[in-house]
Amino acid sequence: MSENRSAGAPTVVRLAQYTKADQEEILGSGDDPFGVAWTGLTWLPKEVHFGIRHDGRLVAHTGLLRLPVAIGDAETEVMGLGGVAVAPGMQGQGLARLVVAAALEHARTMGPQHALLFCRPPLVSLYQRLGWHPLDNDVLVEQPGARLVPMPLRTMVTPLHDDARWPSGPVRLFSLPM
Repeated sequence: MSENRSAGAPTVVRLAQYTKADQEEILGSGDDPFGVAWTGLTWLPKEVHFGIRHDGRLVAHTGLLRLPVAIGDAETEVMGLGGVAVAPGMQGQGLARLVVAAALEHARTMGPQHALLFCRPPLVSLYQRLGWHPLDNDVLVEQPGARLVPMPLRTMVTPLHDDARWPSGPVRLFSLPM
């Protein structure tokens, strides 16, 4: 992965950090850039970041974070994917697909069998086209004050390895959502 040049195809790079200023460079400085403030949830920052620059400007991003979960009676880990953002003027060019694919490629080296994301309803079909599958059951997530709440967004998963099968049963995230 190398820095992209404006004359060639967009290239994903791993970012050393991802700051509020980086997010504003992509999405602007609105109060609710991801459209999830209505959930009232507290979110975790991601730890590994991928981005695309175009003409010297960051125009796309996604991040990853390893998270502990219980699925049925089994405790395991998933790679949480979040913070997917594409600059409004750059949408529709496949940049989300590129940053998500790069993040999943990296996630495959981390050990967990699945990646998980939380999605606003209008974006479910986009993620399905990228190979993600909506879960039918509610997912419980932790919130400050030792509260356990149902995730109001659609939870989607994708296998990170060919032989990975998502177990049946209720899902609980042992952390804040990402």
